Amino acid sequence: MQAVNQALRRVPSWVVYPLGLLPFLWLVFRGVTGDLGVDPVKEVEHSLGLTALQFILGGLVITPLRWLTGINLIRYRRAVGLVAFFYACLHLLVWLVLDIQLRWGEIWSDLVRRPYIAIGMVALLILIPLAVTSNTASIRKLGKNWVKLHRMVYVVAILGAVHFLMVVKAWPTEPLIYLALSVLLVGFRLYHLFVVRG
Repeated sequence: MQAVNQALRRVPSWVVYPLGLLPFLWLVFRGVTGDLGVDPVKEVEHSLGLTALQFILGGLVITPLRWLTGINLIRYRRAVGLVAFFYACLHLLVWLVLDIQLRWGEIWSDLVRRPYIAIGMVALLILIPLAVTSNTASIRKLGKNWVKLHRMVYVVAILGAVHFLMVVKAWPTEPLIYLALSVLLVGFRLYHLFVVRG
């Protein structure tokens, strides 16, 4: 495992950003080739939201992976979180511009009639301060409060998975798997925080 970690040290954290763009570029390619199905707006909206959730869970798995295997990916966690925020913002932008077409009067109506939209909004609002403070200056300024603030990603993961499940409006396997993974990862982190560390 030491050899793996030594090899990882040679890979700069900025590599996460171009790699993180690959799902977006693939989505663009699918759009250009007409491979987005009968409702391309919904497909783009869904794909961006799902990618955001995947990166959120990817960020959450980094610490347990180190505990269980010794593989240290901590230096990439900030970039992973920022990529997740990028996709969450794109997800919202597609909904506002392409789906609801900036009909602002309908936003409040949708928030009331469709709880999954409100849940998604809350998750994104929580992500904003996490993204804004994802820098060295904020870590130094906030100290221990920075760690407490960034534990809110646990809430984001659960809300994101619930949002996904409610969007589908059924009980298929995929959203249930994401919800189970979210609960498992958050539960593991909380167990380590309150039981193992005391």
